Amino acid sequence: MDRLEKAREIINRVDSEMARLFEERLYAAREVAAYKKEHGLPILDAAREAAVIARGAACIQDESLKEYYVTFQKGLMAVCRSYQSLLLEGTRIAYSGTEGAFAHTAAGRIFPEGERIGYPDFLSAYQAVENGECYAAVLPIENSFAGEVAQVTDLLFSGSLSVSGMYDLTVTQNLLTLPGADVAGIKTVVSHPQALSQCEKYIRKNGWETRAMENTALAAKLVKEMGDPTVAAIGAEENASLYGLSVADHAINESAGNTTRFAVFTRARHPLPKDAGAAGRFILVFTVLNEAGSLAKALDIIGKFGFNLRTLRSRPMKGLMWKYYFYAEAEGNIDSGEGKAMLAALGQFCDKLKVSGTYTESDSSLLK
Repeated sequence: MDRLEKAREIINRVDSEMARLFEERLYAAREVAAYKKEHGLPILDAAREAAVIARGAACIQDESLKEYYVTFQKGLMAVCRSYQSLLLEGTRIAYSGTEGAFAHTAAGRIFPEGERIGYPDFLSAYQAVENGECYAAVLPIENSFAGEVAQVTDLLFSGSLSVSGMYDLTVTQNLLTLPGADVAGIKTVVSHPQALSQCEKYIRKNGWETRAMENTALAAKLVKEMGDPTVAAIGAEENASLYGLSVADHAINESAGNTTRFAVFTRARHPLPKDAGAAGRFILVFTVLNEAGSLAKALDIIGKFGFNLRTLRSRPMKGLMWKYYFYAEAEGNIDSGEGKAMLAALGQFCDKLKVSGTYTESDSSLLK
């Protein structure tokens, strides 16, 4: 047997073993897809994929082959994602608004194979998951310029759903008018309150009146239906295409890096993997005892157990004058031994304490 035949024999043997292992891997990917469907998780988990690739690359002894292994592994993961997407095809995803709204766009990027179902407001979309109509809801929770979306934060505190993912979507606001309308003749602009806030300086400079709408897509639809050239909408370019409007001015929001964070709400909270490490994220909502220093002591406990607090906000409690609850996001694995001990310690100073979400930090740029 010459060298060529020997080499081909090795390749044939390895290929046969790889085929068996490929089948085994796809069976495991099918189980992962079933779990993700049950818990409302997106297909892509960039942090997990990066960790798997790094771990596998560390097993390659020949340094000159590592880059080829990484390319091979990325291709394999793309195949697995494609297979999982087929299994999740048709899954109902709730969002607030209509086709063309930023939430509609975000839901499509997070769940590309899902069936997006629009609801008139945040509460309706949230309740669609609670009552089983949909298995996940994609709702905006914060904007880098305008701040938190208070209604969604309140749903986290009062509702039963958990956050299983956070995704960033770059938002560009544009001035949308009827075709042929003169910008100088505009008197009123309509849009979602967050969009109006993001473009406040531009609106004020032109001296326009404002009218708030449930979302940017509905604002564009209203302008089209009214047929009044003195009324314009603020929203995405997609809204102009969808409703037959013209983009009279591009990128009118004040912040060039305007980004909205969308949360994925599901019925079940999924525990973080043991190897989540610093990529782990969790959300707490809590109230503190009416005693001196309770809040300071609670925050001190979070730090003492090694968790890095990234966000802390207070919100008024509905129906209770001058009573507030707190929303906190932190880094780390809340499902670890330290996390469980930290929750037990927090209980000494909190009236109400709830873990409202766990997820891993993924590469949000992949979803923009």
